[in-house]
Amino acid sequence: MNEIFHRRSIRKYQDRPVEKEKLEMLLRAAMAAPSAKNQQPWEFYLVTDKEKIVQLSKTSPYASFTDKAAAMIVPCFKKDCMIPEYAQIDLSIATENILLEADSLGLGACWIGTCPQEERMTAVEKVLDIPENLRAFSIVSIGYPAEERKQQDRFDKNRIHFIK
Repeated sequence: MNEIFHRRSIRKYQDRPVEKEKLEMLLRAAMAAPSAKNQQPWEFYLVTDKEKIVQLSKTSPYASFTDKAAAMIVPCFKKDCMIPEYAQIDLSIATENILLEADSLGLGACWIGTCPQEERMTAVEKVLDIPENLRAFSIVSIGYPAEERKQQDRFDKNRIHFIK
């Protein structure tokens, strides 16, 4: 799976829309993620409305670049799922699946954390009118890359501990 070694956070996007089929593949990848007890505690908001994208770009001090994205996916978790203490882990896996699938489709993406910052989560929820039973986990900006970035080699043998 070369996407693991190729994927980078992309913060500059071309001014062109992403095809609906590719957006659906991103969501299929997200929902293919494993979850604790198969609880699948997720709901996803797919945003292509430019005005909403600009509003979302203002919900975090680290999201200003996302105003040029073609789309955003906002993964949310259900507060009343079977095992709530694992919901954020489940959403992390689903979000990573989105990032890897985006790379495989020739798209760029960037994960902007909102959770566990209450003010950021609430700001996103207000922009999208997310119901009270859901919490905004993150924002994933999506688009065709307008930059080329190489991934760093982060492998470090010193961080591996063999127990024999």
